[in-house]
This record gives sequence, C-alpha cells and structure tokens, in this order.
Amino acid sequence: MQRRSLLALGIASLSLGSRLAQAQSTWPSRPVRMVVPTGPGSSLDLIIRATSDRLSARLGQPIVVDNKPGAAGLIGTDAIAKASDGHTFGISFNGPLAFAPFLYQKMPYRLPDDFAPIVMTTSQPNVLAVNAKLPVQSVAELVQWLRANVGKASFASIGNGSSSHLSMELLKVATGTFALHIPYNGSPPSALSVATGETQMIMTVAPALLPHVQAGRVRLLAVTSRTRYQPLPDLPTVAESGLPELKDFEAIAWNAIVGPASTPASVVERLNQEFNDALRDRTIAERLIGQGMTPTGGSPQVLARLMADEATRWGPVIRRTGITL
Repeated sequence: MQRRSLLALGIASLSLGSRLAQAQSTWPSRPVRMVVPTGPGSSLDLIIRATSDRLSARLGQPIVVDNKPGAAGLIGTDAIAKASDGHTFGISFNGPLAFAPFLYQKMPYRLPDDFAPIVMTTSQPNVLAVNAKLPVQSVAELVQWLRANVGKASFASIGNGSSSHLSMELLKVATGTFALHIPYNGSPPSALSVATGETQMIMTVAPALLPHVQAGRVRLLAVTSRTRYQPLPDLPTVAESGLPELKDFEAIAWNAIVGPASTPASVVERLNQEFNDALRDRTIAERLIGQGMTPTGGSPQVLARLMADEATRWGPVIRRTGITL
C-alpha cells in the first residue's frame, strides 16, 4: 500500500516535471516583442536591431521591435512592466530604471519590484557638445560663456530625467551656471536641435552627434567618463577641464534588457544567455562599438546590483538639484 502511494507520488512528480520541462522547451511559442522606449535611430533602437536577427535565429521566432517613446522612457518601460503575455520584454536605460523614483511624485510602476533584470547590454559616456557657431572650444570656455550670458542659453536632452538631462544638471550645479532645459523624445531630434541652433548644447551619447560633427554643425568638447573614451581618444574628459569644481565629474549612460517581474527564471536565464552570446559576436560587437557603445553583458544579478547602486548614487544628486517632473 505504502509502496503504491510512493509510486503514484513519484509518477505524479515526474509528470509535473515533464510538463514544466515541456513548457520551458516550447518557449517561445510565438513572436517575441521587444519594447524600445525611445524612437527609431536612437541608441536603444540600434542595440535591439543589431541583435534581433541573431536572437530570432536562436529562439526560432521573429523579434518584433515596438518603439514606444515618450515621458523620458517611462511610457515604454511601463509597457514592459505591465506585459503579461510571456513574450514581451524590452530595453531601457538608467533614467527609467534608476533615476525615475527620485524625479516623479507618482510612478506608473515600482522599482525594482515590477521588473525581472535580464542583462546589461552596453554602457557609454555622454559627450558634451555645442553648436559649432558657439564661440567656445573647451569646457572651461563654455562655463565662462554661460556665466557671461545668463538667461541666453538652452540645452537639449533626450528626455526629462534621462542621463542626458541629469549630466548637464550636474555640470550646472557644480559650476553655478544656468541654461534652460529643452527635452526631446530621443537622441536624434535632440542632437538635431543643437546642430540647427535651436539649442546651444547637449550631453548625450556620441552616435547621434557624429553625423552633425562631420557636417561641421556640432563641436564636441568633452566626455563625461572618468577616463578618456576609446572611440574618441583625443577628446578630453570633463574632469580634465582644469576647473577644480569639475575634477571628480563622472556620468555614464547604460542600457539593459528587462522583463516583467512575472517572467519565469528559465526564460530570464535563456534570454540572458542569448543576449550575452550576441554581445560577444564579433560582427554585432563591432557594429555597436562603431556606434560609440561598449558591449557589456553579465548576469541578471549584476544588473540588479547596478540598478540599486545607481539609485543610491544619483538619488542625492537629483534631490540636490531640486528636479521634479
């Protein structure tokens, strides 16, 4: 009797394990949607499109790119958090994944509770750039110009609360200068505003700026990393400006794949492995590096720690600047 009960229990356990294994092995069972909270041509969009063909081949399903720009990435990132079909994930960045709770009185999602961290994709410094007609050639000259032209300057960003926005706010606080913030939906339109003179300056990642630099409409002044940026080795850092108030300046942008909190651990593991493999692929890596991004990768746990550490680091900075959105 006891043996029959144990046998029945064993068979039931095997059956359950078999069903779970089968469910895992059949994922994905339909196209995988990747939400991008910025517009086409942005850095985040480039990352997903650079990896989508390989990912599709490995998963056996098409990758559908769904651009949802707006609200400095909150709209698209919220769509990732609220997805419930088991096949929707996305890419986001440090603004919506670390800064947002300190910027908004009301959030559409909870950090970190509403997300399953999957993998960090890339990191890169912002680049400080100005309209080529602005009479400055360095960070020190820009600070001097801002002090002499109070109320006449504006700066673009890729959106409220983004690294692009906060990096410039940090520069303003450190130097005691002022420039009016003009947010845009993503890097292409914000970079274009500087190129046309609609705004005078910007801090954002390099890819959107380089075509305007080559056209002679935008001038690069510095990178926001602590050390020089390998793709632009002749460009000094903000910390190298010679201004004592900027000697410790650093602001890095990063991007990551996340899913809704309900994502099964097996799916997180599968996507983590596939994205890490894609980021190590020589062709993909060279494409990303050519766009000014450094492929990163790593475990979900590393990404979770990064999200927590960035919130701890930037929360006091945001409070000090008094920014609320």
